[in-house]
Amino acid sequence: MKQKLLIILLFLPFFLPAQTVVSFLDSKSKAPVPDVLVKTSNKSNFISNEMGQLSIQITDTVEMISYHIAYESKSFNVAPNKNAEIFLDRKEVSLTEVVVSSFETERPLLEQAAAITRIPESDLYRFNETSIVNSFNTKPGIRVEERAPASYRISIRGSSLRAPFGVRNVKVYWNDIPFTAPDGTTPLNILDLSNIQNTEIIKGPAGSIYGAGNGGVISFTSRQNIPENKISADFGLGDFGMTRYRIGIDQQLVNGGLSASYVQLKSDGHREHTAMDRKVFQMAGNFFTSDKHTLSTQLLYADLFYQLPGALTAEQLAENRHQARPGSAAQNASITQKSLYGTLAHEYQFNDRFSNKTSLYINTTDFENPFNLDYKKETQYGYGGRTNFTLNDHWGKFPIRLVAGGEFQFGKTAAQNYGNRNGQADTIRFSDDLITTQAFMFQQLEVDLSKSIRATVGLSENFSRFDIDRNINASTGIPSSAERKFEPVIVPRIALSGKLNSNSALYGSLSSGFSPPTIDEVRTNEGSINLDLEAEKGINYEMGYRANYRQGLINTDINFFYFQLDETITSFTNNQGVVLFRNAGATDQKGIEALFDYALIRSQLGFVQELKLTHAYTGHFFKFKDYQQNENDFSGNDLTGVAPHTLVNQLDLRTKTGFYLNFTHQWVDEIPLNDANTVYQDPYNLVNTRVGWKSTLGFQWDIEIYGGVDNLLNESYSLGNDLNAFGGRYFQPAPLRNYFGGLKVGFRY
Repeated sequence: MKQKLLIILLFLPFFLPAQTVVSFLDSKSKAPVPDVLVKTSNKSNFISNEMGQLSIQITDTVEMISYHIAYESKSFNVAPNKNAEIFLDRKEVSLTEVVVSSFETERPLLEQAAAITRIPESDLYRFNETSIVNSFNTKPGIRVEERAPASYRISIRGSSLRAPFGVRNVKVYWNDIPFTAPDGTTPLNILDLSNIQNTEIIKGPAGSIYGAGNGGVISFTSRQNIPENKISADFGLGDFGMTRYRIGIDQQLVNGGLSASYVQLKSDGHREHTAMDRKVFQMAGNFFTSDKHTLSTQLLYADLFYQLPGALTAEQLAENRHQARPGSAAQNASITQKSLYGTLAHEYQFNDRFSNKTSLYINTTDFENPFNLDYKKETQYGYGGRTNFTLNDHWGKFPIRLVAGGEFQFGKTAAQNYGNRNGQADTIRFSDDLITTQAFMFQQLEVDLSKSIRATVGLSENFSRFDIDRNINASTGIPSSAERKFEPVIVPRIALSGKLNSNSALYGSLSSGFSPPTIDEVRTNEGSINLDLEAEKGINYEMGYRANYRQGLINTDINFFYFQLDETITSFTNNQGVVLFRNAGATDQKGIEALFDYALIRSQLGFVQELKLTHAYTGHFFKFKDYQQNENDFSGNDLTGVAPHTLVNQLDLRTKTGFYLNFTHQWVDEIPLNDANTVYQDPYNLVNTRVGWKSTLGFQWDIEIYGGVDNLLNESYSLGNDLNAFGGRYFQPAPLRNYFGGLKVGFRY
């Protein structure tokens, strides 16, 4: 009997399932990560120990998903009898962890010598999921206006002064391609939130890398990596007939992945004649063909329609804030736009020191815009690309990074302006063929003067021109042509950053800005061509401080700037209601922008996993320095359309059970609506909140249920006004209190 028992004990390990050890490590420091929650496909749950390890008994390969408050979730497979090391990427909860790639150099935000704001995907989904407006407006120095659903205007440090409609004087990129057309306009409203995963915003002139422009740069990126095979669907609804649905699929491949999504957003609008309907289809492929090659491609198609209610006078606003401007509905004031983008990007690592990244695009757009005063039709196509080479090397004992490259864009537009007879195109007034070309070359050198001090010197040489060939002119009957060529302009930037310690840094910069007028500012809707409009030129002085304390629980980011702008372009309206443009002399723009956040609670094992407060302050003290228009002297007046003070407060709560709460309060100071400073929008308080529950059911199903309230205090305000409006039509009222909710489902396969 003893012999049999001994034999059983000797061979027992061969009959029992083997222990498999899974170790969780920080992807950067390689330190163990304790308390990782792991869900498996066989419906078992585990938590890693203090050494970041867990031991399991398995006989077949098991799929797993890891969850941690400070790390990104990750899915992976574990095979029996094979110990596994899983490297987790930290969530960016402190400035030392936030990595940005602005100025073509991927570094932690703490080391960047510029006023850069990052908006992660999670910030976009703190609000109603219809637009970027609310999430962008929580950041200091940035204001997005939405005068009607899908009618956007972006102001970075007051740059919307010359943008009565659309996005101008702000350079926008999407997945490294220039999304801003060579004529200076940006179709920002064709993008859905699902087309954006990460956003980086450079505030102020950034011409050393991104060419002409004073307002700043916005860089959007969509999802690049496919972490798992998944089908997902979203459905949202809200007041004013709002519905949004999306369906998407992600498919992993051997060396990359494919993804596709379709989303539609519809709304009846909160005012008369404010309906909108947007359909967006996106397909993306990312392929890692070798250790040196990365290839990605995007196809984006957008079909957008929205109505334009027009601005109201103060009397009309008091009478009925929901009405449209008289005549807007009868004339079918609206925009119909169909856009197609195809992109191709290639990255090549020649060796461990030298690399290249090249992006190409082609796009077409059909645009139709009946308005109260006319009817515009345009057919556009364009192409362009961007390339840059990066060298990491040493000059003697000094590490350097050299970036050099160029960008080129070409656009051609067939544009016709007609009369508008009850919403239908009437007799043609003029027809133009428009050609715009824009190009620049850039160089940038970074030198590490010591372990804590880095100097940056960069410049770009900019070339631009546009040609207007007027083949029909109903007023004169004589065809004509005009051209405007801007001589090469060199735009420099000098910056210095210094780390005070591993968690704090100072920076300063001196940069030049150059912003030529767009073709829409030169060629206006009533048919005039203003070739005398000069380019804006400016110099920006900036310094800032960034720091985090208590291992990222407390973060602060503050900057001061002084921007001197000459030949400032402003808009005005003639007595027919047509928006025109003029140079307004010089402006002085002084400002302070501050962001401060702190986590009161951050605990992986507690019921409340995170409780965080965030405060953002913007102080913009902008004045006309030298502005004389006829007999009017506006020198010393506040800059039109800019609030001197803005304060944002946020509270975010996350629990172990999946319940979350997002609360946002925004106070905006009074805003001057005309150059004479005789009309202002009153200050207002805007409160938004969202609550929801998000969890994984079993192993394969992800689910989220949410609901919320916009404008909880039922505040009467305008989220974007018409500046220097003729006839007192300044006000574009925003929605009063309104509710929304939705459901998201994902299936992992």
